[in-house]
Amino acid sequence: MAQRHFEEKQHAKSYHCYRVSPPQELVDEVLNFLRKRIHDHLDLAVDVGCGSGQGTELLAPYFLTVVGIDISRAQLEIADGEEHAPNVCYRESLAEDLPFEDESADLVTSFSAAHWFDHPRFLRKADRILRPGGCLALLSYTMDFELEYGDKTPKLNEICQEFYAAVHPYRKAYIGSSSLQVYKNIYDSVSYSDKEWHECHRSRQLMPLSRFIGLVESFSTYQGFLEKDPEAKTLSKNITERLLEEMGAPSTDTEVTVVVKYFYLLASKPETS
Repeated sequence: MAQRHFEEKQHAKSYHCYRVSPPQELVDEVLNFLRKRIHDHLDLAVDVGCGSGQGTELLAPYFLTVVGIDISRAQLEIADGEEHAPNVCYRESLAEDLPFEDESADLVTSFSAAHWFDHPRFLRKADRILRPGGCLALLSYTMDFELEYGDKTPKLNEICQEFYAAVHPYRKAYIGSSSLQVYKNIYDSVSYSDKEWHECHRSRQLMPLSRFIGLVESFSTYQGFLEKDPEAKTLSKNITERLLEEMGAPSTDTEVTVVVKYFYLLASKPETS
């Protein structure tokens, strides 16, 4: 059964403010894979579990139409309320419905959402709407971000590991102890023979310390902690203060480099199936 999260308005706002967008080099990897199999123009990309559109908008320059779908009306209101490319639109739908015509999509993708889907049902629907040669691309990242800040890097990451360990017991049972393993299982269950698995793609993003803390707080694991124990906020405050002290920084506006570790699967629907 698919899972529903990030639907409350406040959580949707947090998701929009703090979640990271896929780096351009990963978008390029997806497009290179696709263009080796489809040589004419690209008509339709479907971004499933699009949230507030961070990944959806990155596809706009490459397709005639890009449609982001999500089950959260709050997320979609934020996405639709932002200025976006004229060829991008958003629809409310389950990942397991995909209301598109058969063999109409060049790309079905999901940026950091597929772990919540009902995987057998989603894969059947994706297969139905993909055109022959079309690409399924599912991308995500691990939660154990690393911080880089000169010679303070090792100590900062010790503190971060304490943060992650404290919230890990509140991880949703549906996704188990490892998102990486969830995606490996999806990869194994994809029936297409033309498929690739990639992991340990490291992307560095400079951001204020406050955004890094907000990023961790936007995860369902932390939100589960917060629902059960208001001390979650105390934990965040203490971690922030310890990071600032170690950095010798005056405020959370101070920027740090956040290392995000991505993994992803790419698969192409055969010409005849």
